[in-house]
Amino acid sequence: MRKENERTLPGGALVNSYIIEAELLDVLPDLCFVLNREGRILQVNASAVHTLHRPAPILLNAEFSTLVEPAFKEQFTLALGRCFTDDAKTREEINLRAAEERLVPVVLYMTRYTPAAEQSDEMCLAIARDISESQRKELDLLRFYNVAQYTVNPLEITDRDGKIIYVNPAFEKACGFAKEELIGKNPSVFGSGKHPKSFWNSMWKEITSGRVWVGEIENKRRNGEPFFTHLLISPIIDAKGDIIGFFGVHRDITQQRNLEQQLIQAQKMESIGLLAAGLAHEVGNPLTSISSLVQLLQRESKDTFTLEKLELIKSQISRISRIIRDLVDFSRRSSYEVQLTDVNKRLHEAIEIVRVGKKAKEISFRESLAGQLPPLPLVPDQIEQVFINMLINAVDAIHEDAATREPERRKRGEIVVTSSLNNDILVITIGDNGKGIVENDVPKIFEAFYTTKRVGEGTGLGLWVSYGIIKSFQGTITVQSKEGEGTKFTIMLPMTS
Repeated sequence: MRKENERTLPGGALVNSYIIEAELLDVLPDLCFVLNREGRILQVNASAVHTLHRPAPILLNAEFSTLVEPAFKEQFTLALGRCFTDDAKTREEINLRAAEERLVPVVLYMTRYTPAAEQSDEMCLAIARDISESQRKELDLLRFYNVAQYTVNPLEITDRDGKIIYVNPAFEKACGFAKEELIGKNPSVFGSGKHPKSFWNSMWKEITSGRVWVGEIENKRRNGEPFFTHLLISPIIDAKGDIIGFFGVHRDITQQRNLEQQLIQAQKMESIGLLAAGLAHEVGNPLTSISSLVQLLQRESKDTFTLEKLELIKSQISRISRIIRDLVDFSRRSSYEVQLTDVNKRLHEAIEIVRVGKKAKEISFRESLAGQLPPLPLVPDQIEQVFINMLINAVDAIHEDAATREPERRKRGEIVVTSSLNNDILVITIGDNGKGIVENDVPKIFEAFYTTKRVGEGTGLGLWVSYGIIKSFQGTITVQSKEGEGTKFTIMLPMTS
């Protein structure tokens, strides 16, 4: 450092100042100021002039506090005092005022400096680091972080080796795993195993080449349920052009897949329905002839063995006729009129019909029906048939459960029927404490001819027909079941059916 008692500033002004070699300060990228005890600027470097857009003659001999945004002036003054009195090296985050009232956020470092021994005055070297760019990046990062955290789409980020380093809450919700269980793991932890190795090799080859991969995949939730997503994977590339990780965006299409399956199911039902009328004609007429011949033989024959076999044939003919009748009922457009229907009344009548059956004698029926339900536009006989089908299934489930248990382990059978109004939706539930349905069978129970009963005890059409009737009223029918504990069917009907 050297002293100049008089220095000529650009424009002809003379000031007394202590000068650090200008070449030294000007090579520094940060804003540099030399201040006296009063905070007056004795020297500035080129970066300060450039960043603040203020010429050197304006800055020199001015009070530094005039460059500080008013909200930070007190903070600066206290820091300057500590610099001289406590010999402290201070660090403050403040805003400086550039030309045209533009604010420049800086980190201001200040330290006391004593010049050559012959000079007793002490000075403060203030270095201000412009953090505008870093603050902008932090703000961008914060914005992107919030987008990632609060988007409904599951997001994941992996490192170059495919290990997970970030998942958002939507991802945790979709797969059922907590973030802590996924960090550091390979995404195969929630893989379904349904895709061949060649599928993943092709995907990996694409993204490691720096290209975006898009496809549909099936994953597996923590509870084992499948979930389907439309996945986009993009490589994360640094400033050097190197891949440092991968960014995956999922769009949950599980509901879409379920709707597609329902559509396929509806189309299958429609196809079977179209066949039903022809089947009824082609099979029904010969069946009538066979039935007549059986009855004739029964009247003529006296042989016990023959009569026994003829009765067996007659019962099987009745079973075939019942199947055909159910098929025709489903396939044929209803000729019944839609009427305003008291659903609670129809539920009660269905219970009374089923209650008198032989299997239902030891079963308790419990009704919990909402009062003052408005009537719905339905076909009364059809909706009652749905209730009867559900109740008969419940009775059979309880009866089968009792047959598999030792007498001392049998539980009293119970069927609970409820109705309630939820906003504009009428909700009806029919539950039992019977044998329940095996988990793998649950998705199939509304398929035609599918039954869990023993051969000869069910046609496999009751729930199929019921499903079609409820759908025709723009309603839904779902099932919850646990093997060994029971089953509950839930019917939901809009009040504008």
